[in-house]
Amino acid sequence: MRSSLHSLHHRLKPLQPSLLLKPYRSSTSLRSVLRGLRARSEGPRGRLAIVPQAVMAQRYSKAYRSKDGAPSVARVHADVCEKAPSEYSAYEQLKISWGDQDNYEVVRKVGRGKYSEVFEGVNVVNGAKCIIKILKPVKKKKVLREIKILQNITGGPCIIKLLDVVRDPESKTPSLVFEYVNNQDFKVLYPTLTDMDIRFYMSELLKALDYAHAHGIMHRDVKPHNVMIDHSKRQLRLIDWGLAEFYHPGREYNVRVASRYYKGPELLVDLQIYDYSLDMWSLGCMLAAIIFRKDPFFCGHDNYDQLVKIARVLGTDDLYAYLQKYGIVLDPQLEALVGTHSKKAWTRFITADNQHLVSPEAIDFIDKLLRYDHQERLTCAEAQAHPYLAPIRAAEAAAAAGGSNGSGSRD
Repeated sequence: MRSSLHSLHHRLKPLQPSLLLKPYRSSTSLRSVLRGLRARSEGPRGRLAIVPQAVMAQRYSKAYRSKDGAPSVARVHADVCEKAPSEYSAYEQLKISWGDQDNYEVVRKVGRGKYSEVFEGVNVVNGAKCIIKILKPVKKKKVLREIKILQNITGGPCIIKLLDVVRDPESKTPSLVFEYVNNQDFKVLYPTLTDMDIRFYMSELLKALDYAHAHGIMHRDVKPHNVMIDHSKRQLRLIDWGLAEFYHPGREYNVRVASRYYKGPELLVDLQIYDYSLDMWSLGCMLAAIIFRKDPFFCGHDNYDQLVKIARVLGTDDLYAYLQKYGIVLDPQLEALVGTHSKKAWTRFITADNQHLVSPEAIDFIDKLLRYDHQERLTCAEAQAHPYLAPIRAAEAAAAAGGSNGSGSRD
């Protein structure tokens, strides 16, 4: 049996991690789900307890930028939002056409995050499976931004498709309805992938990022948890656009984005004039973790230690050259913490367990993604043209010519 979103909103109790993937005993409507979620978020006086926009540790001074730092503008797609009509990126003025939440029922909970709870659901009108993302109470403009970005890019290659946007009439809680993907846990899937599988899925992820970047959008939270893969269909979808943002050259952005292990150096040294290249660093971290079978590849226990872990691999000479270029001065305590390190050869990470996945072109690919200086990282187009992905390009060309050998996408 299924549950309505509305009823669950009223009665759902906080779930323990061990219960995360267990189906509900009796499914209910989407309306019921929302009723349960609302009941559990009531404060002591019966008011809705607003969840902070982000749960973060106290922010200490890490660095500051002097006035003589070099300017930084994205090497590609810098003016997409500037040339587009004003309504393209003016999400605060978005008028939403709400769907009917009673068209959906919830089957089971499949995930949760800072800003949402995610359920497998079904459209009762046509019987199709779907994914329902119930947004936690946050600032209205954040909700509007996510919806606007999804509307702008839905239909792009390997990007999760937004099917509907509904809202509970009582709590006003919005829910986003997406296409269903039979995802496999990356911790189980990634160790089973072959060299060609890895190249294929990196190519697919680049298609999603290239489309987003070409539409003036930075994802800002690329990580394995946000890459859904149905390996039986060789289908990949990039999900969770809640931290995504429109790129405007010269604008300063919040550095409190992305997950720690995938944060680019620019975020860790408070450089706010970042761009699409942030996503390329995150992709590089994913690839290095998969190929070298070291997950996560950079494993800091906090944001400061994360920079230390990066410096121990990429060295401190290039780090300080990067800081000097952009006029960034590290806090003395952080500078002492970082210390002095030589750059490590990527071949040092090769082991008997991962050597079948490592090739000269793989190492070169990772090296050109994991650069301190965001201006030096490969763009999506450059990455797609890299020799590492040559076998995938060849397979896709053969498939397009009618001679598919089965290594291309089936989606």
